[in-house]
Amino acid sequence: VIKCRAAVAWALGQPLSVEEVEVAPPKAGEVRIKIVATGICRTDDHVLEGYFPNIDFPVILGHEGAGVVESVGKGVTSVKPGDKVIPITLSRCGECSFCQNPESNYCLKCHFSESQCLLPDKTTRFTCKGKQVHHFMWVSTFAEYTVVPEFAVAKIDDAAPLDKVCLLGCGFSTGYGAAINTAKVKPGSTCAIFGLGGVGLSVVMGCKAAGASRIIAIDINKDKFAKAKELGATECINPQDFKKPIQEVLTEMTGHGVDYSFEVIGHVDTMIAALASCNMNTGVCVMVGVPASGAVLSIDPMLVLCGRTWKGSLLGGWKMRECLPKLVSSYLEKKLNLDLLITHTLPIAKVNEGFELLRAGKSIRTILLF
Repeated sequence: VIKCRAAVAWALGQPLSVEEVEVAPPKAGEVRIKIVATGICRTDDHVLEGYFPNIDFPVILGHEGAGVVESVGKGVTSVKPGDKVIPITLSRCGECSFCQNPESNYCLKCHFSESQCLLPDKTTRFTCKGKQVHHFMWVSTFAEYTVVPEFAVAKIDDAAPLDKVCLLGCGFSTGYGAAINTAKVKPGSTCAIFGLGGVGLSVVMGCKAAGASRIIAIDINKDKFAKAKELGATECINPQDFKKPIQEVLTEMTGHGVDYSFEVIGHVDTMIAALASCNMNTGVCVMVGVPASGAVLSIDPMLVLCGRTWKGSLLGGWKMRECLPKLVSSYLEKKLNLDLLITHTLPIAKVNEGFELLRAGKSIRTILLF
């Protein structure tokens, strides 16, 4: 058993508390990782806001981390102590029908299919003050040491800087892949991105890499416009500056609507606006933002009947265990620039300060270091 620091969420709506926790050794098929760096993602904040009622408290959040294997359980063959790794939230068991489908990046053992507040054997490896503490999506990267199933970890290049490539665990991969893999943005096309957080800006980067000629970035926080343009946006607009719905504004700006639109906020009204803003016949709208549990959409069927395509994107469509090492290599080869998304770096003791920066719209990505 290892004693270490972790940011524990004891209850809904309360600040995280940095505590000493006990982390049990890995059982068969499990890996214990020393987390070096982890990003703060909006999804972590959504848990604290009550978006996901199936999350059990107390819990150790965090899902965008990178670290070094400390020990492995019986039967683990893909990683060994000392390996640099990224724990992954979209597991790859390799056995279910989705994992065996070459076109799928889903897994029936992932958290969208079943709760991952406990490890697969329905027990936890975390205790604090004599109480059991739950896992989050099997990764819990707000702990200095964490235990994950082997099929939820990817080995990466030893040269990778963990305080940068941790973003590949969620934010960057999700946004960049939504443009590259899910939408398959074509050169010379027009794109609109709703929401300019870390994931939305990664969509901007993906659209630019795909050769889009016009990238329209949309947010109600004008402070994010400079960063969006630095990353590839050709225009930035604030819906609050117009008296008409934003989809009408975009249609007028482009003639018939954009070729590709991306909703990276998770609000049903902006999801509908994003759908309506793309070309009525050949436009593709990709849903990237995570809505609150129980949210319901009500749309005019004609928005789809005329030919629009409406798609969802999970972690950018990547098969994470196979693709993460390749994404890390692309970063090391300077084909991807994750550094531009990092606005703040803080010690784990200041985790709540990092969340305050996120809520105030003052950060893109804050990296926490142990």
